[in-house]
Amino acid sequence: MKKEQRSRRQELLREAWFDRDLSWLEFNRRVLCQALDARTPLLERLKFLAIFTSNLDEFFMKRVGAMRTRAYASGNPVTIDQFHAHMTRLREALFPMLVQQAECFAGLRPALAAQGVRLAAWAELSETQQAEACEYFDSHVSPALTPLSLDPSNPFPFMSNLSTSWGFVLRDPAAAEPVHVRVKVPPTIQHWVPLRSDVPAEQRCFVALRDIVLHNAHKLFPGVSIEAATLFRVSRNADIAIEEDTDNSIKELVEEQVRQRRFQPVVRLESDESPRREIVDGLMEQFELRDSDVYALAGPLDYTTLFEIASLPIPELRDPPWAPMVPLGLDEEADLFAVIRSGDVLVHHPYESFDATVERFIRDAANDPSVTTIKMTVYRLGDDTPFVRSLIKAAENGKQVACLVELKARFDEERNLHWANELQKAGDHVIYGVRGLKTHTKLALVVRREGDGLRAYAHIGTGNYHVKTARMYTDFGLLTCDPAITRDVVNLFHHLTGYSRGPQFDWLLVAPLNMRERFIELIEREIEHQAAGRPARIVAKMNQVEDLPVCEALTRASQAGVPVDLIVRGFCCLKPGVPGWTENLRVRSIVGRFLEHGRVFYFANGEANPLDGEFFIGSADWMDRNLSRRVEAVTPVRVRHLRERLWEDLTVQLEDRRNAWQMQPDGTYVRLEAAEGASEVARAGTHATHMKRTRARLRR
Repeated sequence: MKKEQRSRRQELLREAWFDRDLSWLEFNRRVLCQALDARTPLLERLKFLAIFTSNLDEFFMKRVGAMRTRAYASGNPVTIDQFHAHMTRLREALFPMLVQQAECFAGLRPALAAQGVRLAAWAELSETQQAEACEYFDSHVSPALTPLSLDPSNPFPFMSNLSTSWGFVLRDPAAAEPVHVRVKVPPTIQHWVPLRSDVPAEQRCFVALRDIVLHNAHKLFPGVSIEAATLFRVSRNADIAIEEDTDNSIKELVEEQVRQRRFQPVVRLESDESPRREIVDGLMEQFELRDSDVYALAGPLDYTTLFEIASLPIPELRDPPWAPMVPLGLDEEADLFAVIRSGDVLVHHPYESFDATVERFIRDAANDPSVTTIKMTVYRLGDDTPFVRSLIKAAENGKQVACLVELKARFDEERNLHWANELQKAGDHVIYGVRGLKTHTKLALVVRREGDGLRAYAHIGTGNYHVKTARMYTDFGLLTCDPAITRDVVNLFHHLTGYSRGPQFDWLLVAPLNMRERFIELIEREIEHQAAGRPARIVAKMNQVEDLPVCEALTRASQAGVPVDLIVRGFCCLKPGVPGWTENLRVRSIVGRFLEHGRVFYFANGEANPLDGEFFIGSADWMDRNLSRRVEAVTPVRVRHLRERLWEDLTVQLEDRRNAWQMQPDGTYVRLEAAEGASEVARAGTHATHMKRTRARLRR
């Protein structure tokens, strides 16, 4: 890098850059605010409390775990101290959110009780209810418990990741010193136990399993007394580097990684608000933790248990149900391949059915006698996936099937290993990803014999082939048989399953081969249009923004006067509105009922009518990992009426004043409010608007 470029980059990092981890915490604050928002139905508010904790757990396991591994692997005390100083800053930003979370839950309990759902503390139970809970402990809980001594003379008990335990201080009249014992709250038993005694009809009463264990713990220690009890929870590092330069296969390396993960270092210790000091001190010493790694909290430690309550079938306390709709012309009787031949199809999930489009694309191909070949990339599949059944059926029907299964998909390794084995047993060709890269792209290719030749059909999506998340995540998918696009898809599969150096793509943007360079070229082209007085604009919708070269190009565009709108659900490291740097750049985030997951990129390209500009969709965020260390694919959307659908989505999100947050020059976010007289879109927000418009469009 030239000295001038290096100097400019350092200045950018100093003036207009926001710390990635603090930005991520700001994102999770927006999730928490969904629980704090009185407009959100009660059970949905519980759900967002659970999502906030689930997100935080993953942040500590993946992001903090990776930073800790790098710091300690360096062996440099200064680097280790810098890591812990950073963790102290994160803790200072996070702790007020955890207090808000506890206060929110405390406020939701009486509100739920007023609606007939009691989440009762032990002291709030009647004697009859306490007796019922004690009987439940004896018959369902006690046999699953294993009290383990924390005495130094015994091996320290293994504590699994995200496990919640009681630490008891026992007093034995015959012993000089107190005894410390750990009892794990069983994770395989439902956490919120329903009670029937003294509960009126049409009402529900639950007590937490952790409270049942606490108030029956004396039965585990006959002859001694319990002096104190501390609830605690541990989080372990889940970031394990795979040394792919060994002679082992990727499958063997991932299998070993999954085995190792259970024993990775602890990165966070949570305890109740007033813990017994010697319990916490002993755990900190055992796990080599510092004060910045320890969180003493009011309220529950594991709010993810609230998913059990949030799923209760009480319609009036939940969002109105939404059933994804079948797009026009794609009813079950229609010939899907004939529909695609008549013109590209763009599907928008979960507003439009994933089952009736993407899943059906593979299912119909498996049963179609004219289909010769099916190829797919798989990043996350989920359990009991219909895609595997279809691919197995295709192999049984004599078709050539190739499936690239990414075994390195974090937390899905075991599931992907299982499905890869099932596919291999059926005779499918299974490829275990690409060495040194994660295959994150969402691609499917179907080849049919038609007339005297072969025709290729492709699906290029922004989300995983996962039927459950397709009902909760917003994603786009393009179904096409356009030879310009499918030729590139064919070449990409040849590259992934075979061997080639420097494959060429005419239309697809493919990481890590050409995507970053092409995106920067598209940004630079807008700068040229702006300088020439032609229409110029950039609107990009993603999950995260962090890639420094792309952000440098965006600052150049802003400085040149190009209007730049970034719609970024998660973290964004580039600050908007910084004088001299990003005055023409705006960043907003949409957080609401559905998780915004689609990636859409728009460049005006000198055209006054947005529909004449260039649109792209695909699997990549503007992050270094996506552009440098993952296989990603982004496709242009060439059909005008499909570009109109994408522009509608972008304009709705830019108009939204219900689910939208605006990033400030200091990296914080402000929730946008609809002004008096604002449009229906501004007041209703992105998700309600798209549901309404999808109904209207499909009814027409």
